[in-house]
Amino acid sequence: MNHPVLNLPEINPKLKTEATQEFIFDSIRKKYLVLTPEEWVRQHFIHLLIEHLKYPSGLFQLERQHEYFKSKKRFDILVMNQTGKPFLLIECKSYDVKINQGTLNQIATYNKTIEAPFIGVTNGLKHFAWQLVDGEYVQLEQFPAYTS
Repeated sequence: MNHPVLNLPEINPKLKTEATQEFIFDSIRKKYLVLTPEEWVRQHFIHLLIEHLKYPSGLFQLERQHEYFKSKKRFDILVMNQTGKPFLLIECKSYDVKINQGTLNQIATYNKTIEAPFIGVTNGLKHFAWQLVDGEYVQLEQFPAYTS
């Protein structure tokens, strides 16, 4: 599979192929996952958060299910703070999916129950971050770096 270059720091992923299926190693979950376009973006974004923004890998939750008004939803990346409370919620899309108002609505809806002070969306090419301030989302220039 030819993997597109993303607008994120380059990574050196562990890849493997079984039959005709390609897999990428997830260093957070410590296992190989089917390499989909969305997973390619997610692994690059995890690399950005850990290697460049200095988030400790032990604070990550990936693709976990949560409930929103009796409906089961699954978020992509949630980074907790040092006290175990949600800090940064990220929605990853495939690099061929445009980020639009629907994407923002999706992450904002998820965050009604998760209550992270920072949210973001990425398709690997474009990235957007917001901070929740007094019940309103304020767009940020960049994603917040980790502070202990």
